[in-house]
Amino acid sequence: MSSTDPTPDSHLLGASDIRELAATLGVKPTKQRGQNFVIDGNTVRRIVRAAEVTGEDAVVEVGPGLGSLTLALLEVAAHVTAVEIDPLLAQHLPTTIAARMPGRAKDFDLVLSDAMEVTELPGPPPTALVANLPYNVAVPVLLHMLATFPSIERTLVMVQSEVADRLAAKPGNKVYGVPSVKANWYADVKRSGAIGRNVFWPAPNVDSGLVSLVRRQPPATSATRQEVFAVVDAAFAQRRKTLRAALAGWAGSPAAAEQALAAAGIDHKLRGEMLTVEQFAAIAEHKPKVPVL
Repeated sequence: MSSTDPTPDSHLLGASDIRELAATLGVKPTKQRGQNFVIDGNTVRRIVRAAEVTGEDAVVEVGPGLGSLTLALLEVAAHVTAVEIDPLLAQHLPTTIAARMPGRAKDFDLVLSDAMEVTELPGPPPTALVANLPYNVAVPVLLHMLATFPSIERTLVMVQSEVADRLAAKPGNKVYGVPSVKANWYADVKRSGAIGRNVFWPAPNVDSGLVSLVRRQPPATSATRQEVFAVVDAAFAQRRKTLRAALAGWAGSPAAAEQALAAAGIDHKLRGEMLTVEQFAAIAEHKPKVPVL
């Protein structure tokens, strides 16, 4: 589908539509699942534009809820697959799509699952991930999807503003940490705007931010992703310590950590927050061999 032309707003879900639909289904948003439904058509279209979705994209959406963003994605994308953990929401979303955009129902698939357990999707391989992610699971879900579906070229997620800052942070920034480094393994990451609280129902007591991730090749390294991530986890588990101290457990001793850092060309007095993902990969390549007893 090449629907770059704007379509009438009647099929999008507004505030009254969302509340009416929720009441009909007996849906009560829960904090446990981070359910805050977008009730503003301009916002969901803004997200789709920021994601640069085109008529050639197969989009995977995590946590579609009542379908606000799903409908906006179907205005543009060739295909949309939604992953929903809530059985009630999953049961009724196809009905909403068929009622509001009957011409696009054939281009929509739904998977009832925890996104962290998804390993395959129906339909064409996804080229884009667009989602309003629950704040408590945003980072693990994002990293899992990027690792599991290498066909995803572009990602646009709406997350808690502080999470957005962490994902997009650069080395040396005080909020740079594990999410920043691991996201950079997969993609170039940047903030793509802020979202106010009044476009949600119920309104959260935190602000939201958009994060854009454009897939790139991971660092050229002989270490595996798991080996590199193990160094990252160790470095930030004690982020106020120098790398020599923080990596002592990973390497076997402070001296062994210093030796590995020297081999990687990194000052052992630095902290993890100063290193790029490429430098973490270099450290992983020089992990001391454990002697065989």
